[in-house]
Amino acid sequence: MTTHDAIVLGAGGAGLMAAAIAGQGGARVLVIDHAPKPGKKILISGGGRCNFTNTGCEPANFLSENPHFAKSALNRYTQWDFLALIEAHGIAWHEKTLGQLFCDGSARAVVAMLLEECAKGGVEIRLETAIGEIGHGDGLFRVAGAVAPALVIATGGPSIPKMGATGVAYDIARRFGLAVVPPRPALVPLTLSETERLELSGVAVPAVAEAGGARFAEAALFTHRGLSGPAVLQVSSYWRPGEAVVLELLADAGRLLREARARMPRAGLKAALAEHLPNRLAEALAARIGIARELGNTPDAELDRAAGMLGALTFHPTGTEGYAKAEVTAGGIATDALSSKTMEARAVSGLYAIGEAVDVTGWLGGYNFQWAWSSGWAAGVALAERAAR
Repeated sequence: MTTHDAIVLGAGGAGLMAAAIAGQGGARVLVIDHAPKPGKKILISGGGRCNFTNTGCEPANFLSENPHFAKSALNRYTQWDFLALIEAHGIAWHEKTLGQLFCDGSARAVVAMLLEECAKGGVEIRLETAIGEIGHGDGLFRVAGAVAPALVIATGGPSIPKMGATGVAYDIARRFGLAVVPPRPALVPLTLSETERLELSGVAVPAVAEAGGARFAEAALFTHRGLSGPAVLQVSSYWRPGEAVVLELLADAGRLLREARARMPRAGLKAALAEHLPNRLAEALAARIGIARELGNTPDAELDRAAGMLGALTFHPTGTEGYAKAEVTAGGIATDALSSKTMEARAVSGLYAIGEAVDVTGWLGGYNFQWAWSSGWAAGVALAERAAR
């Protein structure tokens, strides 16, 4: 058996970050992953360009049973710290909407950067290696023939199973007595029943989506199964089965309809809506609202009813498209069991959990990667300090 100061399970963003920081701090680190290549989710993110962080990142952009848990790591290793690392490696980047930062080139540059940082710290990485049974005794963890006094759970959540993602993090946590907040797909398209579904697959429109007390103003996309697009993906993390999702398509619909009635009294509702919405959507909404008469003959009460629907188009999703289409997993290892400073389990010395495996879930737009970097950094610093003792 070989002996290390720390074994990191998972060669994703959080795991590689923790390993690099710990290794450069003097710890002997081994990273184990079942995949043939490291950083698989990084490689497919952002259309292959990796939305690696967000300029507006702050703790309020994250969901958790304990909304305060993420503050320590996020404040100690910020988006600006990671951006400085990106620039130190000469990786060109650009900002898209809402503070989202992407590589100019391929996401492979981010993986290469993390591997280079690991190499600086002498980190050993074993790929295509099954975790198998984890042994624990005498203050040591035993995994795949390796022994260390510290073990880091960085295996992520079950979202995107085609990438090999599983819920093994939760199995390991339970093995050591840590509670798990029930996981669920997040940042995921929502499905609708046939009666509520609009046959508008591919139509996108600016909207404000609301669910679970959260509101996001971005694009909403109608799909052949239901609803998607950034605004809907955002609220999907807050949505719970049985709740409604509301889309505000026209914020000042009452005024717009009255103005249309004054300008073109012989036109129908579809024509008025088509001035502000895609034609197919205008047609579908006009049919749903059901005003058949010309605008000039439509009383205020009917226009107000139409405006109400346009300002709060309500759907009752039947569910989500599941982990296969979810960008991340909400829920996970309960934060009550962990130190917010070091990410170490309070009741199990030497056991750490970071990244998506933990009950901290960010908004769409680079926030989840920042949590990976920040939580990985926090654990890496703690591992280096542990090894130095």
